[in-house]
Amino acid sequence: MAHKRKKTILTKPPRNPPLPLKGWLILGGVVLVVSLGIWWLSHRNENEWTYVRSFGIRLPLRYAIHGIDVSHHNARIDWDKLKKVQGGSVRIDFVYLKATEGATHFDREFARNWREARRVGMRRGAYHFYNPRVYSNLQAENFIKRVTMQAGDLPPVLDLEIEAGKPPEIIIKGVGNWLSIIEKQYRVRPIIYTNEHFYQKYIAGNFDEYPLWLAGYSRVHLNDLAESTNVLFWQHSERGVADGIRGYVDFNVFLHDVETWQEIGKR
Repeated sequence: MAHKRKKTILTKPPRNPPLPLKGWLILGGVVLVVSLGIWWLSHRNENEWTYVRSFGIRLPLRYAIHGIDVSHHNARIDWDKLKKVQGGSVRIDFVYLKATEGATHFDREFARNWREARRVGMRRGAYHFYNPRVYSNLQAENFIKRVTMQAGDLPPVLDLEIEAGKPPEIIIKGVGNWLSIIEKQYRVRPIIYTNEHFYQKYIAGNFDEYPLWLAGYSRVHLNDLAESTNVLFWQHSERGVADGIRGYVDFNVFLHDVETWQEIGKR
């Protein structure tokens, strides 16, 4: 009897079982973390964050012009010491001083700080803390009464960071009135200081013609808004230190070149 060869049956290789939902979530999380890490590193390197011992924080050394803002909360400042402090090639190039708040309040250290900053040759500017509960024309009068600007001074700043229970339309109207009065008085366009949330809620679409000073304390916080020529300053830290000032102080950078810096505030 002849031997029959056993017929070979070809079969497809077994397929891998589908990844369960938990596996997809883990994989998605890994991808997200890696993507954020790459993004963070690229932004960190882009801004050249470097620890500067004299100021106790990392500074974005991509930018050439650095400054601080102060009020009576920083107590009495030794301006001669402050003028001399340096961190390698970095120095404090400018200072914004709180002048007024609401209709009647004025910062008790402003007059001295305003005088001393000019004496030591540090470029200075004054800001008003806006209170939405108070008539904006009275707030503008309070600022004008306290602040006399001279050649080389930085533009006035409106600090908008509280709502005080007022509806958006009231805040927008009041802010617009304050800006208009101040611009007419000093013949220079004021700057609006705010955070990104307030920018989106009150400024965008209403005051696009005004320059901005944005506050955000994450090293990668500054987003596409910073690419706008309207954003002049970035307040990137509230925990800096400087010889001549007790305690922490806010640090800022000017986001444009030196030539633009020299043109700021010209009337």
